[in-house]
Order: sequence, then C-alpha cells, then structure tokens
Amino acid sequence: MQNFTSFSAPDPWPPVRVERPNPLYAAEMLSNLGACDSKMSAAALYFYNSTVLSDAEPAFSGIFHRISIVEMHHLEIFARLAHLLGADPRLWSFSSSSPCWWSPACNRYPTRLPALLQNSLACEQNAVLKYRRQAARICDAYLADLLNRIVLDEQLHMEIFRQMLAEVCPEK
Repeated sequence: MQNFTSFSAPDPWPPVRVERPNPLYAAEMLSNLGACDSKMSAAALYFYNSTVLSDAEPAFSGIFHRISIVEMHHLEIFARLAHLLGADPRLWSFSSSSPCWWSPACNRYPTRLPALLQNSLACEQNAVLKYRRQAARICDAYLADLLNRIVLDEQLHMEIFRQMLAEVCPEK
C-alpha cells in the first residue's frame, strides 16, 4: 500500500465566510454538521474504526485516526458556516422545522475489515455527491468554494479507502 503522508488535499483553503445570513443555506450546513450523513457521523465512525483496528491493523488504525482529524476540521468549518448563516450550530439538523439531534445510532459499525472499509468508502462517496449537489444549488460563492474544497479531501479519502480495500481484497 502507498505510504500516505497527507490526508487532506494540497489545495489552499478558501476563507470561511458567507455573503450574508441565509436560513436555507444555514439548514444545509446544519445537515452537513449534524444529520446522519454528516461530518459528525464521519468523525465518529473513523474514531471507532481507528479504535477497533488498533491491535489487529495498527497501520489502518493510524490512517483512520488521521482521516478523522480531517473530518473534524470539516466539522468545524460547517459549524462556523452555519453560525455565520444565522443558525445555532448544534449537532442537529431540521426536518419539517423540527430538530433532529445527531446520535451515534446514525452510523453502521461493521467490525470485519472488508465491510468496515466498504462502509467508509460508501460514506465518502455519499458525501461527495451531497456536497456537489449543494455547491451547484447554492448561490453564495464563498459556500460553493468551501464545499468544492471539502470535496477534494473526500475524494482523497475515497482513494485511500480503495487502496486499503485492494490490499485486503486483492482482485483474483
């Protein structure tokens, strides 16, 4: 497996700012912050993966640890954006104007290595699709730039997980 030295894309980060408060965009950022398909879920899942792999697969455990740190950085960005857009940046999202609190029950927790890696890869793929849709729909250049920058990190994580899967399940 390639020796990864970076778990975040090398591209520069745009400033964390918004054009103006916007409750619709704030709801989107809260979804990225505290919905079941959110950065909180990703950070929690990768923390879990790092822990359960620590004895049997220390190299993979370290990779998950480093990726969880990148996900926490994204979590912080989405919290700041939600706040700038006028929302209370708690770990929640809204459905029909009712709060839906984030819970560890949002995640699936496979423990067998191939399933664990496939689950992580699927989470990253879903995040890329979500952020691309948001970037295309949102008419705030600052938000779109940040979403597109985060996509670069998610794509790097996808590549890392694919390489990890290839090492565990080589094609016959």
